[in-house]
Amino acid sequence: MLILMSILGGFIILTLGAESMVRGACAIALRLGIAPLVIGLTIVAFGTSAPELAVSIKSALAGNSGIALGNVVGSNIVNIGLILAITALIKPIKVQSQMVRRDIPFMVAVSALLLFTVMDGEVDVIDGLVFLALLAAYLVYSYRSGDADDSDADIEEVEKGPKNPLLAVVMIAVGIGMLVGGGILFVNGAVELARHFGVSEVVIGLTIVAIGTSMPELVTSVVAAIKGESDIAIGNVVGSNIFNILAILGITSLLHPISSAGFSNVDFAVMLGFAVILLPLAWTGLRIGRREGALLLVANLVYMGYLVQNATAA
Repeated sequence: MLILMSILGGFIILTLGAESMVRGACAIALRLGIAPLVIGLTIVAFGTSAPELAVSIKSALAGNSGIALGNVVGSNIVNIGLILAITALIKPIKVQSQMVRRDIPFMVAVSALLLFTVMDGEVDVIDGLVFLALLAAYLVYSYRSGDADDSDADIEEVEKGPKNPLLAVVMIAVGIGMLVGGGILFVNGAVELARHFGVSEVVIGLTIVAIGTSMPELVTSVVAAIKGESDIAIGNVVGSNIFNILAILGITSLLHPISSAGFSNVDFAVMLGFAVILLPLAWTGLRIGRREGALLLVANLVYMGYLVQNATAA
């Protein structure tokens, strides 16, 4: 009963946190003239990735590398194959040309970099420093190239939110705090439930922890899409995938080397595959519609089925 209450309570907190952060982020974009896409790729993406960071650091320091790395790889798969898919099924997502020219290709590149990095069996301190340097360069470039005039026309239709930028910042901070707390509460309950049934660490990391820590992305993207803020919806997913690799693995590997033992090349290939397939899907008509969402969802379910089948066979 306590485990189920933890899962349910975590989800409720996540929902409230996402609402607060999206309102605050939209207000910042409007008041300070920052493009909503940049907000989605940075502030919102980092905020929704906070649970992954907390879980990965905690797991790595406890010697549970399988959960730490599986959390990132699984979350990146879930972000595209589940979060973006469900969001598109609820409401088709408009995609800016800048997203397909710069941000999605960069996500593909860092996904390929991670695949190359784990070939020696771990993500070490040197790898972490390279990841963080790339992240810093990406953030600086994103901020400097952001143009509020490129934002969605729908931004004017979004609920205005607070007029005071300071209050908007507080809403973002409170939202992030609730996302972190709710995410960890949800994950703790889900992991305990999985361990009760004897599921391995790698599978727990790739599935339950990945889905649990991706709940902020799901709720935030759905809320943003419903409010007509496509930039934040897709920017959140793409930005989170970039942050998951460069920031989370970068920071975690500085504290403790992350072993890739127990992982199959299939897991990393699927993560890279989802990143690659998103590019043509987003490029076609500069939108991700319900048909594309259904395709991504089916692909994700096939992969989840593969993981469950392998876990059962083992």
